[in-house]
Amino acid sequence: MCRHLGYVGPPVSVGEMLTAGTHSLRTQAWAPRDMRGGGTINADGFGVAWWRVVDSDGTRNPLATSAFPGEAGAGSTLFASRYRNPAPIWTDPAVEEVLPQLRSTAVLASIRSATVGMPVERAACAPFTSARWAFSHNGSVPDWRKVVTAASSDLDMAATQFGATRLLETVQLLDAESPTDAATLWVLLRQLLTAVAPDGFVDSPGTALELLVTAVLKHAPTARLNFLLGDGETLWATTVQHALSALVTDTFAVLSSEPYDDNPNWQSIPDRSLVAARPGKLTIDPLPDSTKGTSR
Repeated sequence: MCRHLGYVGPPVSVGEMLTAGTHSLRTQAWAPRDMRGGGTINADGFGVAWWRVVDSDGTRNPLATSAFPGEAGAGSTLFASRYRNPAPIWTDPAVEEVLPQLRSTAVLASIRSATVGMPVERAACAPFTSARWAFSHNGSVPDWRKVVTAASSDLDMAATQFGATRLLETVQLLDAESPTDAATLWVLLRQLLTAVAPDGFVDSPGTALELLVTAVLKHAPTARLNFLLGDGETLWATTVQHALSALVTDTFAVLSSEPYDDNPNWQSIPDRSLVAARPGKLTIDPLPDSTKGTSR
């Protein structure tokens, strides 16, 4: 399995988010406390995404390192950048020599424990990114090729029944960066996110995650699906057979597979939950029964 962490709040050092606390994400790579049957070490690579503000003309806005989330200004947008390495996180000097020089109001990081049979390569390391989105998957999907193809078909059928256009042609699954369950799930989720519209088939990023989880569990009830999604202002997550904790204050929000310090305000998230977090707000809702399918 894997471990991951998301942060939104005042500007922080990207590198320090990987090493912060007595039980940092880097420490969890070799000493995880709550893997829940998914291995004992996370040594198959890591990655981290951070957000910068880009003006409409494509130039970088200095607010990228000084503004709070939501303060990008008119005509600007958030864009996720990333760094990935297929080697163990503790072997990469960039964690302490380069990444600490970067600052951002949002960070999403992951350390990887590859499922047996899947490649150990840079392209397989989360976060997976597109424009302002960054995504990580802590878990596994048995017989994932068949399951993801079936889930894609179900989602297309549900979309057309709702009156929307088809979401995904099966051939698009070949666009995955790496032949892994996580990378292919990202292709599906990315397409769902492009369909987000008020009163539409996908009315929010949270709905996109819910639809994907439900579709996968229909065909793989034992799948482990802790998803983590960020857009630079908000974090969304799901918990299905893996641990997740939240630390939310008036100024910042963190979602993490395991607490990275001894702060008593960490909150354990129940299994089968859909989570949304941003400074000053934490929402936890139960995921629907997967037997209900993908119709909405």
